[in-house]
Amino acid sequence: MKRARLPLTALRAFESAGRLGGFSRAAEELHVSQAAISRQIRELEGLIGQPLFTRIHRGVVLTEKGRALLSEVTQSFDRIDAALSDAGAQLSGSVKVSAEPTFAALWLAPHIQEFRHSRPEIEVEIDADPRLVEFRGGALDLAIRHSRGPTSWPRVEAMPLLDTQCRPVMSPAFLAHRRLALPGDLVKAPLLHEENRSGWSDWFRSIGVEPPTEKGTVFADGGMALSASLRGHGAALFDPRLIDGELASGALVAPFAAEVNCGAYFLIARSFEALSPPARAFVDWISAAFTAS
Repeated sequence: MKRARLPLTALRAFESAGRLGGFSRAAEELHVSQAAISRQIRELEGLIGQPLFTRIHRGVVLTEKGRALLSEVTQSFDRIDAALSDAGAQLSGSVKVSAEPTFAALWLAPHIQEFRHSRPEIEVEIDADPRLVEFRGGALDLAIRHSRGPTSWPRVEAMPLLDTQCRPVMSPAFLAHRRLALPGDLVKAPLLHEENRSGWSDWFRSIGVEPPTEKGTVFADGGMALSASLRGHGAALFDPRLIDGELASGALVAPFAAEVNCGAYFLIARSFEALSPPARAFVDWISAAFTAS
């Protein structure tokens, strides 16, 4: 097929639907109607002469031919996008980072000025987002994501940043009004949870204590749990390196050394080797910050 006749719009619709696993998700990503996605894919199937999706109840599944084509088209679009990003990188003096909300609130926001002081010529854009990301269109250079276990993110490279070891922290006022001589005494104290209650359950089991039956408040991210703990509403679990400012100032205290693994943070990029100079400088700075801690 001549390049002038390549069905680029249809291929883009197909790639999005195949990668995201549905027509409605593709429509949302490409800002068109679901009917438009369906029409483009039908035209592509007509051009190829074979179905690319099997239509099932409330969804679609790639056919064998569809899976083979998706692999080629996704890699091609990624290469095109990388080439366009590289072409514009020489003109850019900025780095765009998508950070998991807890990390963004607890560590990145309090420390980003240190990077700005060391590299004032580089502008930093930070977005707090827990979702998986697509490095396309120059909208993003790096991501920082959390995982509680071994994780593989498709079509990107991941670099370990911080293996988190969490311990109980609380305000001095909270500690002063309770008898907490031993770690196990926290079983009767108000507890603050991030996302779910598994963190505290794991911590109590690690010290040989049965987790409490009282549920306690669950917050969507660590930033809210931190705010509540600063106000003396309860004890929370944090890695001390993520709240070093609050501990150094005395706003929070960590009376017990018992820790439990809370997963790890990773730096994610399409390709670390292909990063722009500003993005590379950010990676070097944040990596050194945790290597030294």
